[in-house]
Amino acid sequence: MRILFLGDIVGRPGRRAVHELLPSLKKKYEPRFTVANGENAAGGNGITRDVADDLFGAGIDVLTMGNHVWDNKDVYNFIDGDDRIVRPANYPPDTPGSGFTIARKAERAIGIINLSGRVFMPPLDCPFRVADQIIPTLKKKTPVIIIDFHAEATSEKNALGWYVDGRVTAVVGTHTHIQTADEKVLPKGTAFITDVGMTGPRDSVLGVKVDQVLDKLIALRPVRFEVAGGPLM
Repeated sequence: MRILFLGDIVGRPGRRAVHELLPSLKKKYEPRFTVANGENAAGGNGITRDVADDLFGAGIDVLTMGNHVWDNKDVYNFIDGDDRIVRPANYPPDTPGSGFTIARKAERAIGIINLSGRVFMPPLDCPFRVADQIIPTLKKKTPVIIIDFHAEATSEKNALGWYVDGRVTAVVGTHTHIQTADEKVLPKGTAFITDVGMTGPRDSVLGVKVDQVLDKLIALRPVRFEVAGGPLM
């Protein structure tokens, strides 16, 4: 079974890249399922119902999220009622939405877990222990399980890959918007990559206009970030 995973979709350019490039990727690789991280899909911060529907209509089966999941308050209006959207499972138990789901298509099923890291990130519950809790539940319904680990530290991402090796199909890292070149299959059979990168404007800093990021880093003053334009990646 082929599964296509798209890195963090950033704003309108990221959505345009999905519409323009996803059809050719699907034609070439013929994936059974397409999963994408959508936590930055609405103006670079969060997600809305309209944006989610647009991405589902473009051919994405499941949207994972991350630390920006709550940035657009519209998410509270629909996240409880749409099992195609998963937010980090290690939020407190009473948090809206779900941290995992099962996607089904043509008599095949995959489990998807979304986890958030804790190094340089908000102090959520332990992603390692939460993975331990969810994996057996999904294993009862499908042998194919994908984890989107939305984390900052490469060490934490690598550690989780080794921790669940042999228990899940793949661990893909998101959040940093920079694709790494360490894709591999771990000794017990789990596919791993530290970060799958970004879907959005190529000539940017993590999807944001370059001059605004430079102002922030050099002047050390608050700057309103805007999604960049230009060529897509």
